[in-house]
Amino acid sequence: MPNPLQYIEKHPDRAKEIIGIEYEQWLALVEVAKIEEERIRLAREQEKVRINKKGGGRPKKLNREEEVCLCIFYLRHLPTFELLGMHFNISKTEANDTFNYWIKIIRKILPSSLMEQAKKDKEELELIKEMLTKHELIVDSWEQPRERPKDNQTQKEYYSGKKKQHTFKGQVITLPLGKDLVDVEVGS
Repeated sequence: MPNPLQYIEKHPDRAKEIIGIEYEQWLALVEVAKIEEERIRLAREQEKVRINKKGGGRPKKLNREEEVCLCIFYLRHLPTFELLGMHFNISKTEANDTFNYWIKIIRKILPSSLMEQAKKDKEELELIKEMLTKHELIVDSWEQPRERPKDNQTQKEYYSGKKKQHTFKGQVITLPLGKDLVDVEVGS
């Protein structure tokens, strides 16, 4: 099974179906993500006190493009990390670690939703809420299965009567054309 990056490189016209963005947007996102990741890595290197020689350790199985693709693919399809690992020929732990590493970088480089930007300023938040009452909004939500939590209180929070299992819930609110994100809630 080819990984999703190999597939979209072979069929660039299908990139939007696979990762949710056009191929040209994908290439731009990867370039910006690589630059930001390099900046973060260099800053971390300067702070590090090195005991072992640089370059040691187990080599990575995925290159940067594949790691970014793994993160975007996860956000688009929300598979379990077991399936995500199968798609990219890595373990579920490595898939989880890779996703959690790159999601922080991607959140930095992509613009946040209107509500997220306005949370810092109460006056601006009220102004945006008032502005949004004049528009029709599109709300979409989804649920992704998750393992059953051990704690009873956490089980109650994540149980979905609709799906009859424990799930992460996500929601997106946009303006009618779908180009402006009003709010995004993922994994709550």
